[in-house]
Amino acid sequence: MSKGRLILINIIGIIIIFALVAGGGYYYYQNANYVTTDEAKVAGDLSTIVAPAAGQLKDWNVQEGDVLKKDANVGNVSGPDGSTAIKAVSEGTIVKEQATNSQLVQAGQVLGQTIDMKNLYITANIEETSIQDIEEGDSVDITVDGDPDTTYEGTLEKIGYAANSVFSLMPQQNASGNYTKVTQKIPVKISIKAPSDKVLPGMNAEVKISTK
Repeated sequence: MSKGRLILINIIGIIIIFALVAGGGYYYYQNANYVTTDEAKVAGDLSTIVAPAAGQLKDWNVQEGDVLKKDANVGNVSGPDGSTAIKAVSEGTIVKEQATNSQLVQAGQVLGQTIDMKNLYITANIEETSIQDIEEGDSVDITVDGDPDTTYEGTLEKIGYAANSVFSLMPQQNASGNYTKVTQKIPVKISIKAPSDKVLPGMNAEVKISTK
């Protein structure tokens, strides 16, 4: 083997070793200073607009995307006892319209749903083994699949008091008697600072919680 070829091989070997060391150092740094998960979604406070009485829906002219103020009159229900006003229970944007004008409705029937788009947040699930490393007030970097080129600032607002499995509708049964330990997930709530119009409720997200 020529001397020049041997030198080239040595250089390539050194570069590979350096890359491995750098990659290992970066991985260690990330794990030592951050808790990350892609099991996260954009969320917002959801409210429902319901028919206050049975009768015919009148003056219902809301559309998806309309922004409503709390207690805004959005229609009326005309029944045997007269007309009853329909009011928005909270401020929010209509994200789902479920009624049409002049249709017959029942008391308590859902006519529409609103979400407070001005106060969106992130819900995420953190492995139980990492919960001890985070606390409320920690800073968070957030990326949302619907706006992947932007990293948003956030703050860890709340850590749940129970694992998601506690609220499972179909808890796992263990008929065989053999126990398999499964890492549990704890829900957390994270604020998101100044999200763009591209960030919508239900979108997938990834969060990186600083533990420094």
